[in-house]
Amino acid sequence: MDRYKKQRTRMVETQIKARAISDVRVLRAMSTIPRHLFIDEGLIDQAYNDSPLPIDEHQTISQPYIVALMTQALELKGKERVLEIGTGSGYQTAVLASLADRVFSIERIASLATNARKILDKLNYYNVAIRVGDGSYGWREEAPFDAIITTAAAPEIPQYLIEQLAVGGRMVVPVGGRDVQTLYKLTCPVENPQEIIKEDLGGCRFVSLIGESGWKK
Repeated sequence: MDRYKKQRTRMVETQIKARAISDVRVLRAMSTIPRHLFIDEGLIDQAYNDSPLPIDEHQTISQPYIVALMTQALELKGKERVLEIGTGSGYQTAVLASLADRVFSIERIASLATNARKILDKLNYYNVAIRVGDGSYGWREEAPFDAIITTAAAPEIPQYLIEQLAVGGRMVVPVGGRDVQTLYKLTCPVENPQEIIKEDLGGCRFVSLIGESGWKK
């Protein structure tokens, strides 16, 4: 018996649907994926709260609403190849893997990548490839990607990632200072791929993207 099912249902109804997240596939995924498995045992009772939570190596697992907002903005239909920058706990990765064909995720901290891989394998998300390295470079040999999501904030939109976005693709990235950022959705339009469309999705706060196109450690 899934003892956390009611908590997930409440999370989706009160934190996500109530804030205008309407993508049925996103709602279904977040109603199903056991977020508590991606949380430290000492914080499991807070797994479905309306807030980010700390994980190892001074990183965080994002607030459920933010996960839903970013995922909905990618407009995934099921056949996409997705690049994720910042595997972290692996929870956002699992949401993406349930909605897309393939997920390529980059994590700079090896221990986080290893732990995320174990949980994703336990949940049978075998359509995920994880690499340890500087995510700001992207994953050039697997490009282009139909969708790119960055779960760490950069001072500017990483040019390497824009170059790896497919025509017609979408990218979601937090950009700004180290304390407060703006979440942007970028679209590469089919009719004019050189003119990237940028949409402001609101204020946010993420851990810093460390790397060549991010912040220096």
